[in-house]
Amino acid sequence: MGNGDCSTNRRSFLKAIPVITAGAAVARPARAAGPGQGGHHWAMLVDIRQCIGCQACTVSCFMENAVPENSFRTIVSTYAVEQVHQGKKEVGTFVLPRLCNHCDNPPCVPVCPVGATFKMPDGEVVVNAERCVGCAYCVQACPYDARFINHETGKADKCTFCMHRLEAGLLPACVETCVGGARIFGDLNDADSEISQLMVEHKDELKVLKPEAGTHPNVFYIGLEHDFAGKVEGQGSLWHPSAEQE
Repeated sequence: MGNGDCSTNRRSFLKAIPVITAGAAVARPARAAGPGQGGHHWAMLVDIRQCIGCQACTVSCFMENAVPENSFRTIVSTYAVEQVHQGKKEVGTFVLPRLCNHCDNPPCVPVCPVGATFKMPDGEVVVNAERCVGCAYCVQACPYDARFINHETGKADKCTFCMHRLEAGLLPACVETCVGGARIFGDLNDADSEISQLMVEHKDELKVLKPEAGTHPNVFYIGLEHDFAGKVEGQGSLWHPSAEQE
């Protein structure tokens, strides 16, 4: 995706921003407005074909959200893949950008004993840190390994789609800094948004992670290999931002 495409993405996103009010930040449980139901339905589309595994998204998230050392809200896992081609073993790499999937049926919500984890009306799954007791039930319930206990606050932590940036009319930090333009963010209830148009254009190619979990994610993938959509055998290598690397 070129600079022109990125600018178009920003312009189309900003058109929807004036209708966001401070009330959207009020901590109250709600179901997201589904596509076509009115209101916003924020989602992300990741085009793996454009991802170069540079970790710019990880670094920008690390800086934007003060993520503690050796934790992550988003990251690109890298897998070594062995294939046999014409009788010869070939080893390649596969990159998989990961983050909270902001599910429409989030398993992290019902297991929270104090109601600290909840879904916003426009789709984000968030944590009320004032209520969170750090029990880690939600961390264990997440099938995407997208939550962690922040060792500095003792509270559950995760991606929020940079909700504070959305309220200011900005895209999530990982989207703004993606070198290859692999992350597209927008409103599924806006048929003219870039994400809606791309999802229609690539409807036969769209995949989500672990569809068998029944979580109905709001992070979609283009170019996701079938073997990586469900349970992945083996552990992807993770790049951990640390003070020594700054």
